[in-house]
Amino acid sequence: MTDIGARKQHQQHQQQRAVALAYQDGDGAPKVVAKGKGLLAERIIERAQEAGVFVHESRELVALLMEVDLDRQIPPALYRVIAELLAWLYHIESSQVSTQVSGAPAPSAPGAANLLESS
Repeated sequence: MTDIGARKQHQQHQQQRAVALAYQDGDGAPKVVAKGKGLLAERIIERAQEAGVFVHESRELVALLMEVDLDRQIPPALYRVIAELLAWLYHIESSQVSTQVSGAPAPSAPGAANLLESS
């Protein structure tokens, strides 16, 4: 790898950010349970994938969620965005069974820009 390639790869690692949310019955709203940049973000994503947790890519949504403190619930302004994303995920999970049976493709993810614009 060239020096320029190594620098680009390093910059990509530094720019990558990730936020993990969790929701338990009885919670008022999902909580931010992990967040980080660079290598920490990569590790958060790897752990999610290893656990079979869906990873949704949205720079806009991650930027907003990075502002939420750890172990804090998401702010009311993000309820609709997160609810739409969770509804889509539920739909995907429930359609996986019918996809395996019928062979139909799963629906595509809602765009973060669309979700953010609709709130």
